Amino acid sequence: MRKKPFFVGISLKLRYCILIFRVQIKKGGKRILITSQHVDLRPAARQDLDFVLAAEQNELNCRYIGQWSREKHTAAITDEDMLHLIVQDKTGQPAGYIIITGLKDPNQSVNLLRIVINMKGLGYGTAALSLLKDWIFTNTGTHRLWLDVKEFNSTARHVYEAAGFTTEGILREAVKHGDSFDSMVIMSILRQEYKEHAHEPTQHLNT
Repeated sequence: MRKKPFFVGISLKLRYCILIFRVQIKKGGKRILITSQHVDLRPAARQDLDFVLAAEQNELNCRYIGQWSREKHTAAITDEDMLHLIVQDKTGQPAGYIIITGLKDPNQSVNLLRIVINMKGLGYGTAALSLLKDWIFTNTGTHRLWLDVKEFNSTARHVYEAAGFTTEGILREAVKHGDSFDSMVIMSILRQEYKEHAHEPTQHLNT
């Protein structure tokens, strides 16, 4: 008996979601394109580093994230345990960047090390986080996706909570910043929680 085409029996809405969520992977070269209606994620290249460093040093971002050298970003681009991604709008304009690490972690625990958005107030941060989370749990064997965020960064914490992340605890005054110390909130989402959260209505936040 002839097999039915994959799309037969799938709702038009679900077909549309499948069509706009395309992933291309080239092993070794980490050639990845993750796309959605709102934003795309692509691998960072050395020619992107002027943008990355400027976004990192932007006065609206630098209080919330660590500062890396160009050399450290360059090493991250080629590290097989990491993904250094550019967030871009649908015209191809860079809007921010993301770094994840732990792709080879034996405990299947992947760290969302950094997400930085320069084009603020357009929902790109929320869209990029959702897209990355979907890709991680759909295309890797990740059991736990985790991050840390500065305790006073209530906006980012709200975005992560809306995306299904749970607060695990606080590293008290763990990061030195000038003459003071910042506490870090540890948050995570497990694979089963991701599956459960995927069936809930999406909250659209302008971040």
